[in-house]
Amino acid sequence: MILGLISLVFLSAAVFGSYRSGGEVGTRYGFTGLLAFLYSLIGLLLGIVTALNKNYYKAVPVAGILLNLVSLVCLGLILYVGGYLG
Repeated sequence: MILGLISLVFLSAAVFGSYRSGGEVGTRYGFTGLLAFLYSLIGLLLGIVTALNKNYYKAVPVAGILLNLVSLVCLGLILYVGGYLG
């Protein structure tokens, strides 16, 4: 769940910074997007592994899986729209 939150915060900061600069951004924002992708992918895998384990509560891993999926979908939409408009 923590990795999903970190990923969403990084992704939001990169989108906001790109918006503020009028779309003219350096490699820092791309690297931030890459880190957000890696964090959400790792968080998704850890959430699935934890949800399958019988010794843990199910609410926290499921919330983490949902947050990481939201982050991955947002990143996919950003890449799709960027490729469509670019």
